Order: sequence, then C-alpha cells, then structure tokens
Amino acid sequence: MEERFYTIPLSRAWIKPPKKRAPKAVRILEAFIQRHMKVGEGTEIKEEEGGRIIISNEVNEKIWSRGIEKPPRKLRIRAAKDEEGNVTIFLA
Repeated sequence: MEERFYTIPLSRAWIKPPKKRAPKAVRILEAFIQRHMKVGEGTEIKEEEGGRIIISNEVNEKIWSRGIEKPPRKLRIRAAKDEEGNVTIFLA
C-alpha cells in the first residue's frame, strides 16, 4: 500500500462563476490525484487494470463546508493506493 501527502491548490476553481466553484474544486482534486498517483494511465482506462479514485466523505464535506460559492483555496490530503490500483483520499 502506497501512501502520499499532498497540498492541492484549488485556487483555479475561483475562476468559475460562484455557483460552480465547489464542483470544479472536486474535479481539480480528481485530476491532480490521477496525474500524481498514476491512476488509469494511458489513453484508455481498462476495467481489469483497476484504478478508481475514491474521495472520502470527510474530504467532500471539507470542500463543501462553506457552501458551493467558497471552496477552500488549498487542501492538505493523504492519498492511499491499494494493490488493485484504487486511490482513496483522506484529510491529512
């Protein structure tokens, strides 16, 4: 099991209109983890290779804690990758 700590900048979510910021922050988080933890590498993601990103409830609540209009600018997380290639994201 591989485990890493990251501080993810979510400030790019603030470019979007206020009512779309928290969903954009979640997409930024998933893209960051996919790039840095090598989840579903290649042009096609195959089911037999595994590789899902699982966001824990505490991380989701942290992003949405101040509502849809004001997600955090940064987020400190712990990413754990299991044998099947699934990455679970927790708060650090």
